[in-house]
Amino acid sequence: MPQLDTSTWTITITTMIISLFILIQLKFYKYLYPLNPMPKTFKSFSFPSPWETKWTKIYSPLLLPQQ
Repeated sequence: MPQLDTSTWTITITTMIISLFILIQLKFYKYLYPLNPMPKTFKSFSFPSPWETKWTKIYSPLLLPQQ
């Protein structure tokens, strides 16, 4: 059974890492970043709810008088 020749693995792995790094850098280089980002202004909409005009109270069972 022949032995596995691992002498070229270092060069192959190093070349692969360098080429991946270059490809990723080229991808980032093509991306256009905004020069001056401005915050968006949001309009808040208020929808009337039927419970906003009424006074309501929620009674907890523990707060009711003990009998």
